[in-house]
Amino acid sequence: MKTFLKILDIVRITIVSISIYFGYSIGFTNGYDPIAQLHFMIPLIIFAIAGISGLEGLLFAKKSAELKGFEVGSNYQRQSAIALLSYAVVAVVVYFLNWGIKAELTILFTFIFFFIFSGLNHAIDAFKRNNYKWQNINRPIITLMLIIALIYPVFMALKTL
Repeated sequence: MKTFLKILDIVRITIVSISIYFGYSIGFTNGYDPIAQLHFMIPLIIFAIAGISGLEGLLFAKKSAELKGFEVGSNYQRQSAIALLSYAVVAVVVYFLNWGIKAELTILFTFIFFFIFSGLNHAIDAFKRNNYKWQNINRPIITLMLIIALIYPVFMALKTL
């Protein structure tokens, strides 16, 4: 089970990396189209991170919490997993119903703010409790990398509105 959960981490990072790579490829195909780029990237990024993490938190709660060095069986863990799944579901609905860039950016900003605060929580836990598990160390760094990858297309899309 531990190996499976580590593979899920790799899958999350891989899907996000692929979405950023192809998103930038799509965005720069014929001139620059940040809206097409984000339309591709947003649902994949949110599904990969929030959807997979939400399912992990619900289906493999005990092992997932142990891997992160967190308490096991917490109702907050279940609530967090449900919140993450809700981001993923909304991102997919917005994409398939083609609600447009404003709706896509809204769910992205909501998700990113959660991810920023989650990264801070993991960093604080790492230093405060000496909990230097992989997730506590990588979450703030991965969050920063994701924000850096999204700044340009988000800024350019906002300029078009």
